[in-house]
Amino acid sequence: MDPRWSASPWTSLVLNTWRQVSEHLDIAACLDELTPGLIAGLPLRRVWLRRFDAQHAWLETVAVSPWDRALGELPARRPLEADELRLVSDWVSRGRVEPLPPRLLSVVSPQRTRGGVTLAGGLVDARKPVGIVLFEGDDSLAAQSELLLALLAPLLVALRNDQRVHELARLREAVEAENRALLSRLARDGVAGAVVGADAGMREVMARVQRVSQTDAPVLILGETGTGKELVAREVHARSGRAQGPFLKINCGGIPPELIDSELFGHERGSFTGAVSERRGWFERADGGTLFLDEIGELPLAAQVRLLRVLQDGTFERVGGQRPLHADVRILAATHRDLGLMVADGRFREDLWYRIGVFPLRLPPLRERLGDLPALVATFAARAGQRLFGRPLAATPDDLGLLSAYHWPGNVRELGAVVERAAILGDGHGLDVRGALGVQADAAPGRPGLGRAGLNLPAQRAGEPPRPPPPASTSLEEVNRRAIQEALCSSAGRIEGRGGAASRLGLSPSTLRSRMKRLDIQWDRFRPKPEDAR
Repeated sequence: MDPRWSASPWTSLVLNTWRQVSEHLDIAACLDELTPGLIAGLPLRRVWLRRFDAQHAWLETVAVSPWDRALGELPARRPLEADELRLVSDWVSRGRVEPLPPRLLSVVSPQRTRGGVTLAGGLVDARKPVGIVLFEGDDSLAAQSELLLALLAPLLVALRNDQRVHELARLREAVEAENRALLSRLARDGVAGAVVGADAGMREVMARVQRVSQTDAPVLILGETGTGKELVAREVHARSGRAQGPFLKINCGGIPPELIDSELFGHERGSFTGAVSERRGWFERADGGTLFLDEIGELPLAAQVRLLRVLQDGTFERVGGQRPLHADVRILAATHRDLGLMVADGRFREDLWYRIGVFPLRLPPLRERLGDLPALVATFAARAGQRLFGRPLAATPDDLGLLSAYHWPGNVRELGAVVERAAILGDGHGLDVRGALGVQADAAPGRPGLGRAGLNLPAQRAGEPPRPPPPASTSLEEVNRRAIQEALCSSAGRIEGRGGAASRLGLSPSTLRSRMKRLDIQWDRFRPKPEDAR
């Protein structure tokens, strides 16, 4: 082994080169970070990195560091001449990483500096020349050719990393273009589609959407599950001045508690085990656009405190970071929970509730907007038929009658699932709504016996207390009352234990009892009577 390699300066330069290559995938950023260390340890003034195209017909300058405009901007890309092509062919035949032949060096070198020299090294990958590195410096640089050759291996890796990153970007753009084309063929403007019923049952909601969209005020979207909260959030964004910016959605209930800070605010490299690189959080990525916090009621209290600070002054810090960052983000939040009750129970911060609830939007459940049901069914049937069988389907008046008789606890989401199931059961010839809803053959006259949509279960089992009817009013208090009553029906009045009403609702037994007391719900009304059991 050459004793010079045991010397600290040589070892440090090579190790630092490998480190910078591993930390920076962009070739220009890598060279910018690498060059100061090389200049400090070598009689070096500048490093040039050029690459050949796939056919070895063009030579392209991909990075220069440090850049000096006084040199004049060299052509970014130029064709190889006949002599150069022949020399490259000879170079391939050697199949080794070595300095370029003198003639090729003379035609690819940058502008000569007064009193200096330029050394060149070839980057060869699998017996194929991919690029050239040019080291420009003082006359004494010629004595360091052995060290410069040792730097060719990490620079080859840097060039390949850069090529792969750009190739992935091109593939992503191609996939996005193909996705847009497919959506266009399905006659859809996007994944969510347009709001059906904007001129009927959703008219008041859309009027409020139009009004609040012209501002940057936070919006809290309330409604039962399946009412279209994300769709309305996208409408607010699309009609706002931030429409050209990003729209990012976070499901607050789907993030593990230990990763919430990293997901929302990002983290620095080495801030915790597994943080091998710097990561931008959702707030940084949504800068200039809209951040939709779906199911915000699922956020832990600790995360609520940090979210409140961002909403107050727009600043935050990455995990492991020490400098404040700023993001210009509009917040839209949504939940199907009663945040007022959660505040009273100490499970949601009152100050955060006031901050996100500047402009609440309440979405009506489907049972309150049955006038929109024909348009919704027509939309879902056409989409399902086109996707499954290549042609749109349509519902009959009898189908609409059956669908209108159901109370739709899952709202529009459940309706879409039922219509798609009906299309599958109809084998592409029509909609089998009766089979999709599980209509009972022995239903009472004038009222179809509907089970839980599509599960073919009776609406009420023998010995089971009557299910509570849909409430006339659908305030959040009534929604909570109905949910508790349905859970008690399903658990036969049992509150605690596995399968009890508390576990079905995701509440602690004490919290459920306090809510039942406030809503005047008696659990014993839902216990089966002895004569029913017989």
